Amino acid sequence: VSLEAGIFQPSRMKQSYPSDTVVQQSLSIPEAGPFPEPPDPKTCSPQEYLEYYIFPVLLPGMAELLHQAKKEKCFERKRTKFIACDFLTEWLYNKNPKRKDESFTEFFSIPVVKDWLKDHSRPPIPLSLLLSEEEASIVIQSFWRGYRVRCDSEIQELRQWQKQLRENKNIVQSVKEFWAKQEAK
Repeated sequence: VSLEAGIFQPSRMKQSYPSDTVVQQSLSIPEAGPFPEPPDPKTCSPQEYLEYYIFPVLLPGMAELLHQAKKEKCFERKRTKFIACDFLTEWLYNKNPKRKDESFTEFFSIPVVKDWLKDHSRPPIPLSLLLSEEEASIVIQSFWRGYRVRCDSEIQELRQWQKQLRENKNIVQSVKEFWAKQEAK
Protein backbone atom coordinates (compact mmCIF):
# COMPACT_ATOMS: atom_id res chain seq x y z
CA VAL A 1 0.00 0.00 0.00
CA SER A 2 1.40 3.39 -0.90
CA LEU A 3 0.26 6.87 -0.03
CA GLU A 4 1.34 9.11 -2.87
CA ALA A 5 -0.04 12.63 -3.03
CA GLY A 6 -2.50 11.75 -0.27
CA ILE A 7 -4.27 9.08 -2.36
CA PHE A 8 -4.63 5.52 -1.11
CA GLN A 9 -3.31 3.14 -3.75
CA PRO A 10 -3.36 -0.53 -2.75
CA SER A 11 -0.44 -2.60 -3.90
CA ARG A 12 -2.10 -5.95 -3.22
CA MET A 13 -5.59 -6.58 -4.56
CA LYS A 14 -8.07 -9.11 -3.20
CA GLN A 15 -11.33 -9.29 -5.11
CA SER A 16 -14.26 -10.21 -2.94
CA TYR A 17 -17.18 -10.08 -5.43
CA PRO A 18 -16.23 -11.59 -8.81
CA SER A 19 -19.47 -10.60 -10.55
CA ASP A 20 -19.28 -6.92 -9.66
CA THR A 21 -16.41 -5.45 -11.69
CA VAL A 22 -17.23 -1.82 -10.85
CA VAL A 23 -16.76 -2.49 -7.15
CA GLN A 24 -13.63 -4.53 -7.84
CA GLN A 25 -12.04 -1.74 -9.81
CA SER A 26 -12.89 0.97 -7.30
CA LEU A 27 -12.14 -0.91 -4.08
CA SER A 28 -9.60 -3.43 -2.97
CA ILE A 29 -9.23 -5.17 0.32
CA PRO A 30 -5.67 -5.80 1.44
CA GLU A 31 -4.59 -9.34 2.10
CA ALA A 32 -3.08 -10.29 5.44
CA GLY A 33 -1.36 -7.42 7.21
CA PRO A 34 2.23 -6.79 6.14
CA PHE A 35 3.47 -6.90 9.76
CA PRO A 36 4.00 -10.21 11.59
CA GLU A 37 3.28 -8.52 14.92
CA PRO A 38 1.39 -5.30 15.52
CA PRO A 39 3.50 -2.15 15.63
CA ASP A 40 3.22 0.11 18.63
CA PRO A 41 0.38 2.53 17.76
CA LYS A 42 2.10 5.38 19.59
CA THR A 43 5.51 5.09 17.92
CA CYS A 44 4.82 3.60 14.47
CA SER A 45 4.78 5.65 11.28
CA PRO A 46 1.47 7.01 9.96
CA GLN A 47 1.66 4.56 7.04
CA GLU A 48 2.12 1.59 9.39
CA TYR A 49 -0.72 2.82 11.59
CA LEU A 50 -3.06 3.13 8.62
CA GLU A 51 -2.05 -0.25 7.17
CA TYR A 52 -2.32 -2.17 10.42
CA TYR A 53 -5.03 -0.43 12.47
CA ILE A 54 -7.29 1.49 10.09
CA PHE A 55 -7.50 -0.17 6.66
CA PRO A 56 -8.14 -3.77 7.80
CA VAL A 57 -11.25 -2.51 9.60
CA LEU A 58 -12.38 0.31 7.35
CA LEU A 59 -11.99 -1.27 3.90
CA PRO A 60 -14.40 -4.21 4.48
CA GLY A 61 -16.88 -1.63 5.85
CA MET A 62 -16.47 0.47 2.72
CA ALA A 63 -17.00 -2.60 0.53
CA GLU A 64 -20.18 -3.44 2.45
CA LEU A 65 -21.25 0.21 2.15
CA LEU A 66 -20.93 0.06 -1.65
CA HIS A 67 -22.97 -3.12 -1.84
CA GLN A 68 -25.70 -1.64 0.35
CA ALA A 69 -25.69 1.55 -1.74
CA LYS A 70 -26.17 -0.58 -4.84
CA LYS A 71 -29.12 -2.38 -3.18
CA GLU A 72 -30.63 1.00 -2.28
CA LYS A 73 -30.21 2.09 -5.93
CA CYS A 74 -28.01 5.05 -5.00
CA PHE A 75 -26.15 4.81 -8.31
CA GLU A 76 -29.39 4.99 -10.31
CA ARG A 77 -31.12 7.93 -8.61
CA LYS A 78 -30.19 11.46 -7.69
CA ARG A 79 -31.87 11.29 -4.25
CA THR A 80 -32.36 8.30 -1.94
CA LYS A 81 -33.13 7.71 1.72
CA PHE A 82 -29.82 5.88 2.16
CA ILE A 83 -27.35 7.77 4.38
CA ALA A 84 -23.90 6.30 3.87
CA CYS A 85 -22.37 7.74 7.07
CA ASP A 86 -25.17 6.22 9.14
CA PHE A 87 -24.68 2.83 7.51
CA LEU A 88 -20.90 2.91 8.01
CA THR A 89 -21.26 4.06 11.63
CA GLU A 90 -23.66 1.20 12.38
CA TRP A 91 -21.47 -1.33 10.56
CA LEU A 92 -18.26 -0.27 12.30
CA TYR A 93 -19.96 -0.18 15.71
CA ASN A 94 -21.37 -3.69 15.31
CA LYS A 95 -18.13 -5.13 13.85
CA ASN A 96 -15.99 -3.67 16.65
CA PRO A 97 -13.90 -6.53 18.13
CA LYS A 98 -14.59 -5.19 21.62
CA ARG A 99 -18.32 -5.90 21.04
CA LYS A 100 -17.72 -9.42 19.68
CA ASP A 101 -20.31 -11.26 21.81
CA GLU A 102 -22.92 -8.49 21.92
CA SER A 103 -26.09 -8.43 19.82
CA PHE A 104 -26.66 -6.21 16.78
CA THR A 105 -27.40 -2.57 17.62
CA GLU A 106 -29.37 -0.34 15.27
CA PHE A 107 -27.98 3.07 14.35
CA PHE A 108 -30.33 5.14 16.52
CA SER A 109 -29.67 2.87 19.54
CA ILE A 110 -25.89 3.40 19.51
CA PRO A 111 -25.04 5.44 22.66
CA VAL A 112 -22.74 7.90 20.84
CA VAL A 113 -25.42 8.51 18.21
CA LYS A 114 -28.10 9.04 20.87
CA ASP A 115 -25.92 11.63 22.61
CA TRP A 116 -25.13 13.41 19.35
CA LEU A 117 -28.75 13.55 18.23
CA LYS A 118 -29.85 15.06 21.56
CA ASP A 119 -27.96 18.23 20.67
CA HIS A 120 -28.08 18.01 16.85
CA SER A 121 -31.55 17.03 15.70
CA ARG A 122 -32.11 16.00 12.09
CA PRO A 123 -34.86 17.10 9.74
CA PRO A 124 -37.27 14.28 8.91
CA ILE A 125 -36.72 12.33 5.70
CA PRO A 126 -39.23 13.46 3.07
CA LEU A 127 -42.10 11.08 2.36
CA SER A 128 -41.02 10.93 -1.29
CA LEU A 129 -37.85 9.14 -0.19
CA LEU A 130 -39.55 6.83 2.29
CA LEU A 131 -42.09 5.37 -0.15
CA SER A 132 -41.18 2.39 -2.28
CA GLU A 133 -41.66 2.68 -6.04
CA GLU A 134 -44.89 0.67 -5.79
CA GLU A 135 -46.29 2.83 -2.97
CA ALA A 136 -45.35 6.03 -4.81
CA SER A 137 -47.03 4.82 -8.01
CA ILE A 138 -50.22 4.05 -6.06
CA VAL A 139 -50.24 7.56 -4.57
CA ILE A 140 -49.70 9.15 -7.99
CA GLN A 141 -52.33 6.98 -9.67
CA SER A 142 -54.94 7.65 -6.98
CA PHE A 143 -54.32 11.40 -7.21
CA TRP A 144 -54.66 11.29 -11.00
CA ARG A 145 -57.87 9.25 -10.87
CA GLY A 146 -59.31 11.66 -8.30
CA TYR A 147 -58.39 14.60 -10.49
CA ARG A 148 -60.05 13.01 -13.54
CA VAL A 149 -63.24 12.33 -11.52
CA ARG A 150 -63.33 15.88 -10.19
CA CYS A 151 -63.13 17.18 -13.78
CA ASP A 152 -66.37 15.37 -14.71
CA SER A 153 -69.23 17.87 -15.35
CA GLU A 154 -71.72 16.02 -13.11
CA ILE A 155 -69.23 16.01 -10.25
CA GLN A 156 -68.55 19.72 -10.84
CA GLU A 157 -72.28 20.40 -10.60
CA LEU A 158 -72.49 18.38 -7.35
CA ARG A 159 -69.52 20.27 -5.91
CA GLN A 160 -71.11 23.62 -6.80
CA TRP A 161 -74.35 22.54 -5.09
CA GLN A 162 -72.40 21.47 -1.97
CA LYS A 163 -70.54 24.80 -1.97
CA GLN A 164 -73.80 26.75 -2.12
CA LEU A 165 -75.27 24.56 0.59
CA ARG A 166 -72.28 25.28 2.85
CA GLU A 167 -72.47 28.99 2.12
CA ASN A 168 -76.13 29.12 3.13
CA LYS A 169 -75.16 27.66 6.53
CA ASN A 170 -78.83 26.96 7.13
CA ILE A 171 -78.49 23.32 6.26
CA VAL A 172 -81.35 22.14 8.48
CA GLN A 173 -83.78 24.49 6.74
CA SER A 174 -82.44 23.51 3.31
CA VAL A 175 -82.90 19.82 4.09
CA LYS A 176 -86.48 20.44 5.29
CA GLU A 177 -87.23 22.35 2.07
CA PHE A 178 -85.69 19.60 -0.02
CA TRP A 179 -87.84 16.91 1.65
CA ALA A 180 -90.93 19.09 1.43
CA LYS A 181 -90.39 19.38 -2.34
CA GLN A 182 -89.84 15.64 -2.60
CA GLU A 183 -93.05 14.88 -0.71
CA ALA A 184 -95.00 17.37 -2.84
CA LYS A 185 -94.04 15.49 -6.00
